Amino acid sequence: MTADQAPIRVAIVGSGGIAAVHADNVARMGGAARIVAAVDIDADRLKAFADRWDIPRTYTRLDDLLQDTDCDIVHLCSPPGVHCEQAVAVLERGWSVLAEKPPALSLQEFDRIAEAEARSPGSFATISQHRFGARAVALREMFARDAFGPLHLALCNTLWFRPDEYFAVPWRGTWESEGGGPTMGHGIHQMDLLLSLVGPWESVRATAARKARPTATEDFSTAVVTLAGGATAVVVNSLLSPRETSYLRFDFARATVELEHLYGYSDDSWRFTPAPDAGEEITALWESIPPGPGSGHSAQFAAAFAALRDGGTPPVASADARQTLELIAAIYASAFTGAEIARGEITEGSPFYSTMGGGRVPWLTPEGDPR
Repeated sequence: MTADQAPIRVAIVGSGGIAAVHADNVARMGGAARIVAAVDIDADRLKAFADRWDIPRTYTRLDDLLQDTDCDIVHLCSPPGVHCEQAVAVLERGWSVLAEKPPALSLQEFDRIAEAEARSPGSFATISQHRFGARAVALREMFARDAFGPLHLALCNTLWFRPDEYFAVPWRGTWESEGGGPTMGHGIHQMDLLLSLVGPWESVRATAARKARPTATEDFSTAVVTLAGGATAVVVNSLLSPRETSYLRFDFARATVELEHLYGYSDDSWRFTPAPDAGEEITALWESIPPGPGSGHSAQFAAAFAALRDGGTPPVASADARQTLELIAAIYASAFTGAEIARGEITEGSPFYSTMGGGRVPWLTPEGDPR
């Protein structure tokens, strides 16, 4: 940002925990952006949030924000069940949107957002903060040029723990508000990073079950994903795992690269193991990566705001985010039908296009789930 460039004007919708993460990271950007307004239906919580982050304008309705102020980008930190409606309204106003994951509850909702984006001077991007850590950026470039040989196998595990009390919040654990369980709301972070590194997926076979938690959604899923490059990725998503970890592993012909963390990683979270016959140059290549920032919102915010100043589209753009959301829909479709699901198969004619559960969740009665 140069001295003659005005800060990017940010509005935040929602004032909960993730909104505080957004506000904190904007505040750390040295004047490149400033929060001009915030929205929340809870007036008391909104006031405390605005006081904490010195936000001049507050609204309890998004429509009032859209009519009463000027803005460059709106950060959606609201529950996922309202992302679609809010994103469309902001885009129709002509502003850009940066939405927390999941960006929408279904492919149908996401495509509605994309249609609004196509009509708008604004753009739509999804928070995918794990893509922006220095080691992930370097590995993405190395994979693209086949630096470690072909990829054979990848593992992608989100093994987290959420007790029954976690689901006392009314909108948690429901298909209507969250769109799914750990496959949708938790594992999306690691699956998105996986796909950003290894490229498109082709097909998936999956299982999903509700084993222990008082939810209408699954609390556990597994998937075997065939990647477009021919490799196989095995994915596990769980809320039943007392030793929590987020783990990715890439077995290339000449090296294994691993990432283990929980909610965010640093350079120290990565491990590199050369194949016995790989030669010292492979290790030297990995060790040549300079130290850099870990995952986090600030790196994505910096890229998004720079794109807005240059008239471009902030990352992660609609096409990238949709690929991840389509994989999640395919995991549910495979789990609940027993079939292998190909990329591109879930279209408007599929019950899994309008809802992740597809009306096929085996443990739900026609009247819903009496938890």
